[in-house]
Amino acid sequence: MVYLAGLGRSGSTLLERLLGEIPGACPAGEVVHLWLRSVRDDERCGCGQPFSSCQFWRQVGQVAFDGWDRVDVDRITRLRAHVDRARFLPVLTAAPLRRRIQPALDEYVEYYRRTYAAIAQVSGSPVVIDSSKHASLAFCLRSSPGVDLRVVHMVRDSRAVAYSWSKVVARPEAAGSQMSTYPAASAALRWNLQNSALQLLAQLGTPTLRVRYEDFVRAPAATLSEIAAFAGLPAGPDFGFLGTDGPGHWWAQLGVTHTASGNPIRFTTGRVPIRYDGTWQTAMLGGNRRAVTALTLPLLMRYGYLGGAA
Repeated sequence: MVYLAGLGRSGSTLLERLLGEIPGACPAGEVVHLWLRSVRDDERCGCGQPFSSCQFWRQVGQVAFDGWDRVDVDRITRLRAHVDRARFLPVLTAAPLRRRIQPALDEYVEYYRRTYAAIAQVSGSPVVIDSSKHASLAFCLRSSPGVDLRVVHMVRDSRAVAYSWSKVVARPEAAGSQMSTYPAASAALRWNLQNSALQLLAQLGTPTLRVRYEDFVRAPAATLSEIAAFAGLPAGPDFGFLGTDGPGHWWAQLGVTHTASGNPIRFTTGRVPIRYDGTWQTAMLGGNRRAVTALTLPLLMRYGYLGGAA
């Protein structure tokens, strides 16, 4: 199971869409939101159909739970509140502390394990991609011997991420709703927390591959090859869906996918440009840019954004 992790607005949905075009990989979207947004609220699948009408997800629910109507969404929500939050990272990290929440943790993760296994069975794909991103869920999943967890740590320049979180983005799957927004300083602190936690996850032995958004959009074929090898996909994957109109002008031909939640690009099909988005460099307010730089300076340098080691 490949888990795309990092703070939102870092390009993970686009990466998932491209990985989903590789034979043997099945993109599932942000499974962390499956329970409330899909099972309870019946929001649209990436294929465009309401979740309850999507034949793929109906089969997944049948295989995993004998039908989604047998899933207690309120129970999963309560379990998540007790184990899957950033504040529980210290507990999830230390085995002696984790024993206190182990029963709830095991029950919570079992819902995911059964869902991943059903997605693999229904899709016929040996690799399932979950783009939930949250570091806390990755820490939960690593506790299960039934989940072969491999984490792709997606990083993007903190200033670009903070600028993106300031913009209002509609959620087309739910009429009248929009994605959350955060002030620059809040986005910077969240960026620090998620990336620091994912570094710790790697140090604890969870297989982790760090990918920079900027490198990915400039050389998508190289990035996809690296991830395919890391995920254990068959050697020499077919990248026939990728094309280029010249240096730095990549595009991908995307088909329909059954993703539970994520950025609006999950609904896009056909030819999609793969371009570096540097709007923040001219549009971001100077004060916000300086504040985010100061708050995230150590990791900016660590990831090679300010002359440090990439």
